[in-house]
Amino acid sequence: MCGIVTFVDNEAPQVKDSLIQTMMNRIIHRGPDDAGHFVDQGVAMGFRRLSFIDVKSGAQPIFNEDDSKAITFNGEIYNFKPLREELIELGHHFTTHADTEVILHGYEEWGAEVTKRLRGMFAFLIWDREKQELFGARDHFGIKPLYYGKMNGTFFAGSEIKAFLDHPNFNKELNKAALKPFMTFQYPALDETFFKGIFKLPEGHYFYYRNGEFSMAQYWDAEFAAEDESFEEAVDKIEAAVSESVKAHSFADEGIKVGSFLSAGVDSSYVTAMMRPDETFSIGFDQGYDETKQARELAQKLNLKNTDATLTNDEAFHTFPLIQYYLDEPDSNPSVVPLYFLTKLAKDHGYKAMLSGEGADELFAGYTAYGYNTNSKAIKWLTNRLAKLPKAKRERVANWLKHHKNFHGRLHMYNNLAAARDSFIGQARVFTPEEAEAILQPAYQQAPSVQEIVDRTYDRIDNQAVPELSKKQYLDIHQWMPGDILLKADKMSMANSLELRVPLLDKEMMKVAGHTPAKYLLTDQGTKWAFRMAANRHLPEEWATREKLGFPVPVREWLRQKDFYEEVLEIFKQDFVGEFFDQAKLLAMAQANFEGKTDDRRKLWTIYTFLVWYKLYFIDNFNPHEEVELVKEGAKA
Repeated sequence: MCGIVTFVDNEAPQVKDSLIQTMMNRIIHRGPDDAGHFVDQGVAMGFRRLSFIDVKSGAQPIFNEDDSKAITFNGEIYNFKPLREELIELGHHFTTHADTEVILHGYEEWGAEVTKRLRGMFAFLIWDREKQELFGARDHFGIKPLYYGKMNGTFFAGSEIKAFLDHPNFNKELNKAALKPFMTFQYPALDETFFKGIFKLPEGHYFYYRNGEFSMAQYWDAEFAAEDESFEEAVDKIEAAVSESVKAHSFADEGIKVGSFLSAGVDSSYVTAMMRPDETFSIGFDQGYDETKQARELAQKLNLKNTDATLTNDEAFHTFPLIQYYLDEPDSNPSVVPLYFLTKLAKDHGYKAMLSGEGADELFAGYTAYGYNTNSKAIKWLTNRLAKLPKAKRERVANWLKHHKNFHGRLHMYNNLAAARDSFIGQARVFTPEEAEAILQPAYQQAPSVQEIVDRTYDRIDNQAVPELSKKQYLDIHQWMPGDILLKADKMSMANSLELRVPLLDKEMMKVAGHTPAKYLLTDQGTKWAFRMAANRHLPEEWATREKLGFPVPVREWLRQKDFYEEVLEIFKQDFVGEFFDQAKLLAMAQANFEGKTDDRRKLWTIYTFLVWYKLYFIDNFNPHEEVELVKEGAKA
């Protein structure tokens, strides 16, 4: 697990050498164990290392036999050993036992097709010295980030945008089109980031950069093709896949500690039960719902050691600016806060890697927003009957429900009868487009519409003969998951120099999930039911069937607690805010929420998130070496 940064231009090598080391220092948190860099006439490659495999000789960049190619790599390849043996048989010579070198020789042997052979999480860059060509790739689901862009003749690529900031050819300019979609989705929803001219390489893609030309191609996509199998057969396959994947994701060199996170939910609990680590970690708040009690109880039942901590509101709220710095782009998902402290807790106890439960909800349909919105048996019965109507009639009923005044069960019926494209934009919907326009200044109202954003993804699957549920999962796999869930998982763990592994999000798991009939996933009994029943074989029943809560964060309490409200208000009143928002409307919204007249906490938190992030990057020009002072100053406020 590491941080990588590279730039391609024609500057003299001695100039590149100084610049790449400065850029590497910006991401030292991703790899405090070691550093390495390579510079020639065309490229500068930098690397920060958090070591797990071949600790002694796995430093990067790594070169092939004749030094014609160099690689920097961030991630873990779980099938590197059999690939290594295959490549040795094909005549390749290895100088390390690291998974990094397997990718390099695999690229020599198979070219871009090596991406299809890898199992794991990865972002890597390979420089071909003879062709003066850069090749880069990102893993199947986007677990590891990879950004790129070209400015003033310099091409940038790397793990974090902040690594580009210190290069003189980098133009730091806000992408105005990013703000409006962010207000709806709560995460950066466009391929172009909040930094104008810098893009995210999409999950499952690779690129080439040569002679100033950039090209990109997709090498993998999630597929849904349900098999004709019984419910028990489906559960058996899920159980076997989880068991194998957890085992594959648990490896490390001798002496490297790997544990697991544990919450009250089924996903992390299932992973923990299969892994049986030496120690598990949990986090909670001193206000509102605290799931550490349930985590502690499960750890006792499994005879495991659990370590937990309780966050004070003051500690959590005042670390929020630092968290937004590490994220690179604003993300108003409140769960970024406990996740930051959870990874810090594990790191402080000597762990370098943790297993977590991300991915199960998307692969196995774990969200109630997919259509599980009522406990009424009568409504479920009626919905199931209507769902058997021909497509045209079913959608006419859905359209009637959409425009009818509300009644009990209307939302459940509509979500289950309407076409995915017409009813579902993902797991977050903070501002409607109309609400966003009402408070945004005109210069920030010009952006791709919400429908245009989701249609790009739906267009790739809408002509396939798959259930509407699968289309919703597909949308989340390509938007919500890489844009929010995986982004915060990577950035929050790496902020604390900790590797986060996600065994439930794996291409082998996707094969099983994609072949599981939708009727076994979203049922009258609950969400991701087949997955829950696989977990039920290893957990107490109350864990397998417990309702999903996520990370309950007391945002409502923060925004109605006078001290915190006044700090939020202090930012809302600053002069720069009027560039983006109608300040009078924003202040009126905050006041009404504080007085309990409205509940606009998510809207206010989303705007507050953007303003905190913007102030850090565009006004304060925050220096990472001052991060401790930032937390101290916030705690004094």
